[in-house]
Amino acid sequence: MLAIITVVYRNYEVLHDFIVSLVAQSSSDYRLFIVDLTDEKERQPIPWIRKIEDKIMYVVGNNKGYAYGVNIGITNAQQQGWTHFAIVNPDIVFDKDFVRNSTHCLASNPKTIIGGKIYYAPSYEFHTKLQAIDSIPYPHQLNKYYLWYAGGTIDWRHAITKHIGVDEIESPKYNIPSNTHFVSGCCMLYDKTVHDIVGRWDTKYFMYYEDSDYCVRATRKNVKIIYEPSIIIWHKNAQSTGGAGSNFHLQIMTKSRLRFGLRYAPIRTKLHLVKNYVFQNK
Repeated sequence: MLAIITVVYRNYEVLHDFIVSLVAQSSSDYRLFIVDLTDEKERQPIPWIRKIEDKIMYVVGNNKGYAYGVNIGITNAQQQGWTHFAIVNPDIVFDKDFVRNSTHCLASNPKTIIGGKIYYAPSYEFHTKLQAIDSIPYPHQLNKYYLWYAGGTIDWRHAITKHIGVDEIESPKYNIPSNTHFVSGCCMLYDKTVHDIVGRWDTKYFMYYEDSDYCVRATRKNVKIIYEPSIIIWHKNAQSTGGAGSNFHLQIMTKSRLRFGLRYAPIRTKLHLVKNYVFQNK
């Protein structure tokens, strides 16, 4: 039994493909918790949820960030007796076996944070809009998917989290489960045991790096973190922040990276982060 938790703010249109792909799941052993942080005056009915109305718990909250919304979703899921969680962005499309494979993987890996294989959704690749400006080569091939996440590493020297496989065409080498440093909050799975050990997501991060923070805290408490390629989604990259590379996206990312680095990075890195942040905001 899988509690799928997603957080929305205004961007209701992205839920269409999200819901349609849930309807097509090979397993119906799930419940969807939609946490809507949209201001009350701007909230709108979501027509697509009628397709799986009996599978949805709709929760509202104040716009205090992604981590805050995730915490609300997990609290509500636990109150209804759910013990296995899949935290996902709303701007995704599920593989038809997402629920089945996620449920199996969680049962086989207790006390573990699990990340799935994430592709760019077609036409949402990061470099697509930048090619004309920066002449970045991005060869599109028919019926090929480009990876967005196939595991993650943390570069402590620069306090940056990096996605393994990002911008690469799918390859057999990314079909092997492996240990990893962090799991993207775009698709993070774990059970109640992990929640009891690590606790709630840190709401000091409004958006970005809250997932990395959670994984660092988990690692320090001996919680295993793995990449599992059988769990698959497609991501419409950064649609909640105006698209990848937008000013808002970069501003939020920079602030969250600073917080993350000041908390966990070596002292030299902390000094560089502060210096660069002050210089950029003069």
